[in-house]
Amino acid sequence: MTIENYQAFYDAFTPAQIEDQLVGNLKDGFNVCEEICDRWADGDRVGLNYEGATRPASSHTFAELQRRSAQFANLLKARGIGKGDRVACLLPRTPELMVVVLGALRAGAVYQPLFTAFGGGAIEYRVTQAQTKLLITDPDNISKLDDVNGCPPVLLFNRAAADTKYAELADFEEEMAGQSEEFEPVRIGADDPFLQMFTSGTVGKAKGVAVPARALLSFYVYMRLAIGLRPEDTYWNVADPGWAYGLYYAVVGPMLLGNTTHFNENAFTPETTYDMLRKYKITNLAAAPTAYRLLMANDDILGPDDKFDLRVASSAGEPLNPEVIGWVDRRLGCPVMDHYGQTETGMTACNHHDLEQRIVRVGSMGFSMPGHRVVALDNDLNEVGEGETGELAVDMENSPLFFFPGYTWGEKNPFRGKYYLTGDVVISHGDGSYSFNGRDDDIITTAGYRVGPSDVESTLLEHEAVAESGVIGKPDLERGAIIKAYVVIKPQFDAGDELAAELKTHVRSRLSTHAFPREIEFVEELPKTPSGKIQRFILRNRAKDEADAVA
Repeated sequence: MTIENYQAFYDAFTPAQIEDQLVGNLKDGFNVCEEICDRWADGDRVGLNYEGATRPASSHTFAELQRRSAQFANLLKARGIGKGDRVACLLPRTPELMVVVLGALRAGAVYQPLFTAFGGGAIEYRVTQAQTKLLITDPDNISKLDDVNGCPPVLLFNRAAADTKYAELADFEEEMAGQSEEFEPVRIGADDPFLQMFTSGTVGKAKGVAVPARALLSFYVYMRLAIGLRPEDTYWNVADPGWAYGLYYAVVGPMLLGNTTHFNENAFTPETTYDMLRKYKITNLAAAPTAYRLLMANDDILGPDDKFDLRVASSAGEPLNPEVIGWVDRRLGCPVMDHYGQTETGMTACNHHDLEQRIVRVGSMGFSMPGHRVVALDNDLNEVGEGETGELAVDMENSPLFFFPGYTWGEKNPFRGKYYLTGDVVISHGDGSYSFNGRDDDIITTAGYRVGPSDVESTLLEHEAVAESGVIGKPDLERGAIIKAYVVIKPQFDAGDELAAELKTHVRSRLSTHAFPREIEFVEELPKTPSGKIQRFILRNRAKDEADAVA
């Protein structure tokens, strides 16, 4: 079927029929662990391949994960933790993290990820907001909890390797050892939460997002049609399960379809990535644009005859520029598709691998994912025309798989009438597809023109000297704002006025005369969220301080 008639997908494959893929049902309730683990636990089907940083690599069957999750669920029950309670995990990508996820879900509890790069303040904010009942961590991360006020009870994995001052903490393996491997899954309702997320804080304070169990239907469609996951695929999503894309689509999504997922505990480098692709013969890859850019920047690691088993690749987080897309096709040997989503909604607009599209535009977020209708709106909630910009929104009345119920603790209401407003500005192509143009907060108005930073950043990345760039509007009395670019260059190039002038000319010629950066500042690194998104609001504040100082 073509994307132009994607409603036909629902004529042949309705949300009710997607629900038929589940063991339970939305009306009577179901258990997420049963849906993503137990149903596949017959025989030796592998649920997780683990590549360790200091431990040997290992494979774990769905049957083993079922038994271990039952032990952890019994551990939670013994502590009085059950349906609706938040259970947090501050662990790297290890088998223990998977056991905690599955065990919490088995008990009907709500799993709460904590990214291992968080400091004490970020952890304190999240566990306080969520009233977290238990936190599992390891010797490498335990010290981050020293100054966490109101820290919940802690289970410490591998306590023997931790500093002696933590000797009084409960040991994860000791408590697990005495638990039964039988636990009847606790069923929850379609609107009951199973994940407690927090937004990445790209433009401010992280907001709480409780993901309801019915989100499984949306996850299923994304994995099937956008990721294009097939039973024979060997799938690796590089994203960390401490964030939405990794948890939704590196853990829940592939296991829902019965596919093996992969954890690589090693730090992301071109070398570790290529080793992983080769060892496990990965055929289906998903990663953030930052990962693809880093691989391309280190192209010299690959030999001219290096080949991989990749069939398809996917990218989410920020738009890919044409140079990266061409490099993936040429060097990794597969097409890469851009996908768009948020922590709040999961993925909602995609270039689909397994759904025929009339056109795939380079750098475009694509078309509505089946089960959703995304539109671009002006300030009066009118849909904009071809070539016009507007705020991306989800038409909730015509989106049967939309699952976001609103922020958990009363943060700003993102709903207006029948629309959920994403806060992202897009360009409409007039055929149901859109291209990302920036956050509402990121759009630069300079001399009467509105400029999206992504276009300028993408153009800068085309230059051989540029590794990364962040573009913002700097206050200016004459133009209202001027475009300023913060640029990280590759090691073999020299920063200076000559290169800055060359980059300005490059953007002016490649993009437009009004959208080139009038100021370029070379920096060692850009401020980012732990999930790799550029925090432009930090750059904007820095530029404002500069402008104020001059004034």
